[in-house]
Amino acid sequence: MDIYVVQPGDTVYSIADKYGVTAIRLIQDNGIDNPIHLVPGQSIVITYPEKVHIVQEGDTLSSIADFYGVTLIQLLRNNSFLSGREYIYPGEILVISYKTNGKVSTNGYTYAHIAKDTLIKSLPYLTYISVFNYQITEDFAVTSLGNDSEVIKLSIDYGVVPLLMISSISPKGIPNLELIFTIMTNKELLDRLINSYLNILQSTGYYGINLLLSGLNENNQKVYIDFLTTVSDALKSRGYLLIITINPDFKLIDDNLQFVKIDYSSFTPLVDNIIFLKDVWGTYEGPPAPVSSINYIRRLIEYVISLTPPEKITFGNPLIGYDWIIPYTLKNYYAYSLTLNSAITLANDVGAIIQFDEISQTPFFQYSTNYPGGSTNHIIWFIDARSINALLELIKEYNLAGSGIWNIMIYYQPLWTLINSQFEINKLIPDNIM
Repeated sequence: MDIYVVQPGDTVYSIADKYGVTAIRLIQDNGIDNPIHLVPGQSIVITYPEKVHIVQEGDTLSSIADFYGVTLIQLLRNNSFLSGREYIYPGEILVISYKTNGKVSTNGYTYAHIAKDTLIKSLPYLTYISVFNYQITEDFAVTSLGNDSEVIKLSIDYGVVPLLMISSISPKGIPNLELIFTIMTNKELLDRLINSYLNILQSTGYYGINLLLSGLNENNQKVYIDFLTTVSDALKSRGYLLIITINPDFKLIDDNLQFVKIDYSSFTPLVDNIIFLKDVWGTYEGPPAPVSSINYIRRLIEYVISLTPPEKITFGNPLIGYDWIIPYTLKNYYAYSLTLNSAITLANDVGAIIQFDEISQTPFFQYSTNYPGGSTNHIIWFIDARSINALLELIKEYNLAGSGIWNIMIYYQPLWTLINSQFEINKLIPDNIM
């Protein structure tokens, strides 16, 4: 696998010729929306399949899978363009396998209203899917945000473990910490919450719970440990999984990186996996900065695995970009989000050249918008294939369990191409697709 950075004058055809691959495979592996106009600084993933098959008259996906001794899920994973397709055509080139090195588990986060085609396209790459669809209300009840039955059914059909997520987070991503601590420190309310967990699990088909721990710090970790002990006892005695997600709180003070130092060794016996993942939302309040920093992540990994077995640890990147007005002022204190594909489209529209910060391993670019009487300057930070691959290299280096994806509502092909071409993806339950 290679990652190529687009230079002025490059086309998909010139890049394909340079690496000895087909242009159509380049487009498919990278989900390129506009192959005619590549952006200088854009990253392109180049893969080299270990085995391919040229479709013959009379072939079906089932017959090809049987001939090579692979699963239909593997064919769909290696050839994402097949998703939703009813037929295959003679002459099409299908990837049968890549030369992978090791296994990873992947955990994708979503809401129940994810588009069906996006969900189906993502499921072959997932081990777990964590569904945000229940919220704790201010009167301590648990309410559903929508119908999650189709997500659960399709996930199980594709051999993906569905996990229930219940949170007190508002639509803007703000957790109600007072509500959380009231429940955790009140036995009656805690018992009621756990009963709600169990009732939902028993009636829906979820295999367990993924708890997003908000507000965790050195001073209150004992409260969280007591809470998780109670929840873990209730779930594991009934055969359910318990995974927790932690939003790492990085701070740079006087050029010194600081993060909340929790005794994760106390959490390890209670849970099946700990996911460290920056949860991001539609807006961001704060000065312009990289969306993610591989330098910060490495230092946190080294701290965490000094306390916890690496096979219980998962790290992820947020699939998002942010657009700030610069210079940053108290008036312009927030940034608006945009998808990774939209960031590339915008860079093309404004004629920007994408730059790359080597320390954080994240791309950025600047542009201006004009209006009568003036103009506004902007900077966009986002992530790309290089950012994702930098994290995958850390997962290899430290033998971590895998990667978390926040979130899968917008499909981003380079992410899956990078994971799938380097790792075998764990599937913990049998699939039911034919």
